[in-house]
Amino acid sequence: MASSVRQTAAKTHRKKPLSTQKQGRRYEDEHFIDAQKPVWNYSLFTDEDIVNFKNGTLYNGFRKFGAHALRVLDTDGYYFAVWAPNASKVAVVGDFNGWKKQLHPLYVRLDQSGIWEGFIPHIQAGEKYKFYIKGYKAVELMKADPYARYAELRPATSSLTWQSAFQWNDGSWMKKRSRNNALQAPWSVYEVHLGSWQRPVPTDEESFNSYQQLIEHLVPYVKGMGFTHVELMPVMEFPYDGSWGYQGTGYFAPTSRFGDPDGFKALINAFHNAGIGVILDWVPSHFPYDAHGLFMFDGTHTYEYADMRKGYHPDWNSYIFNYRRSEVRSFLVSSARYWLEEFHADGLRVDAVNSILRLDYSRKEGEWEPNEFGGNGNLEAIEFVKQFNETVYRDFPDVQTIAEEASDWPQVSHPTTQGGLGFGMKWMMGWMHDTLDFFKMDPLMRQFHQDKFSFSIMYYYDENFMLPFSHDEVVHGKSPMIYKMPGDEWQKFANLRLLYTYMFTHPGAKLLFMGNEFAQTSEWNYKTELDWPLLQFDCHKLMQACVRDLNMLYRDETALHKLQFDPKGFEWVDLNHRQESVVAYIRKARNRKDDVLVVLNLTPVPRHDWKIRVKGKKEWKELFNSDSKKYWGTGNVYNPAPKARLVDKKAGIYEINLHLPALAGVIFR
Repeated sequence: MASSVRQTAAKTHRKKPLSTQKQGRRYEDEHFIDAQKPVWNYSLFTDEDIVNFKNGTLYNGFRKFGAHALRVLDTDGYYFAVWAPNASKVAVVGDFNGWKKQLHPLYVRLDQSGIWEGFIPHIQAGEKYKFYIKGYKAVELMKADPYARYAELRPATSSLTWQSAFQWNDGSWMKKRSRNNALQAPWSVYEVHLGSWQRPVPTDEESFNSYQQLIEHLVPYVKGMGFTHVELMPVMEFPYDGSWGYQGTGYFAPTSRFGDPDGFKALINAFHNAGIGVILDWVPSHFPYDAHGLFMFDGTHTYEYADMRKGYHPDWNSYIFNYRRSEVRSFLVSSARYWLEEFHADGLRVDAVNSILRLDYSRKEGEWEPNEFGGNGNLEAIEFVKQFNETVYRDFPDVQTIAEEASDWPQVSHPTTQGGLGFGMKWMMGWMHDTLDFFKMDPLMRQFHQDKFSFSIMYYYDENFMLPFSHDEVVHGKSPMIYKMPGDEWQKFANLRLLYTYMFTHPGAKLLFMGNEFAQTSEWNYKTELDWPLLQFDCHKLMQACVRDLNMLYRDETALHKLQFDPKGFEWVDLNHRQESVVAYIRKARNRKDDVLVVLNLTPVPRHDWKIRVKGKKEWKELFNSDSKKYWGTGNVYNPAPKARLVDKKAGIYEINLHLPALAGVIFR
């Protein structure tokens, strides 16, 4: 296909005159490359591409737009294409031509697509470039390439020509990832901010591990901890470190903070070869107003809504994509497909979905306009979300899309054919808030608030939920996880181990932000690395061991994941001891012999000879005890051989006699 396109384009080129420009030399280059080689009138676009672009269905835009290394008429160079529908002139500028806007003008297509394009011979990989745009009302702009695959390290803002030479060798993972990424598979996700997980100089915010160093340190750590997936906070290029990547300018360029795009491919390749899936944060909700970015791209509101009641995000001082515009939808869905296709990502976690869906998001009365039916839904945005999910699951059925969506919007993770938005999973923010509120209480007060603890199961099966303790819960004065827990030091650690035991045995996928696994004692700070020296203390080192074992248990026990999105996979056993704050439930497997019993003692009072009645089970074995000495617990209360007696032969009910440690979770099979 590519060669036929090139041949067609080359033939087209022969019929059209080249631009006639004075020749000059690039004196900065020791090879004296001709700086003013004429721009050839060349195109990668077919008529079908243009129709799809205008209809919002060009999903491989990254193969057409941007900068592409080509050989045309036996001449090497780069083809450039950019969408600037309100421009009167567009040129490519860079070091190769002294940043002179008159030297390499692009041709505008005559099909009213607003696309400017051309082939510049003798351009090399690694060249800095931007698009000079003379836009609406003759405004002059210097814009980075929206489809650039590589960018300069901030604070520099140029795009870089790039041609990948990476050879993937993750074939084994790719063949079986449909099983690893299935909803019936264990999903224990380690959320990572690559810049601050570790740094070569711990407190230097300009000190970054390279992708190769992350391969050497991060990959074995995640594997050793038993996580099944990593979720990387945005790696798409962004100018301001303090945005954590959520104010992006490079929708096709992995950040140069850690190396080049092939280095990022190597990192994902290494994760895959370690048996770990990679989820990428993706932000189609808003973008910043940086001068080199998408805002007012050709002097008009090209990518964003012109009406600021829809086009401006008051919370984030950023701008909202115009989901009504077909070309913008082509841009965004192409971005999603790019990371899945070119980088073998196993899924996309979509940021701030609630803000995409609602016209009144974070707006007061009078600051938004209802849709045509009088409601608050952004109808074209809803259709875009469905289009995105339909396209992803059509082309990549072995990945997952995950919505960060905190409202009661219905059917977020239901198929679009059933009236849903089409996501594979949704963050369970209600569970997260209720759970943290409950565990922050004085344990002696929990008896009065058991409904807050148990409420999640009332609505759990409305969606495919992921349980998140994310970066948002350990910043901006919310305190680290360990200091959300009540009591003295021992009780704080016991409560946190109990909380994690509950999390890993509650139905659904799991997500822990980095540092949570060893009870970091400071809030997350993107400028420094995690508090790794804490691991010299047993309380932190053994908390890490507790999370590791919970990960392994979640992976090994089919009852904890096979039916995690199925109502058949969960059953309350005991919710009738509010005063003692003891709860029990069974996680069910397809084979009853693999069922798992979970008993949580939510107070600092040990309970000896505690009776639990279950169906059809005479022999039980203690699999996990969060009060074990190997987790910095007391180790005083355990169940080496739980005794059970038959109390109802007809119903097959057995009564088990258990010993429950204080502030602990115990798991039996």
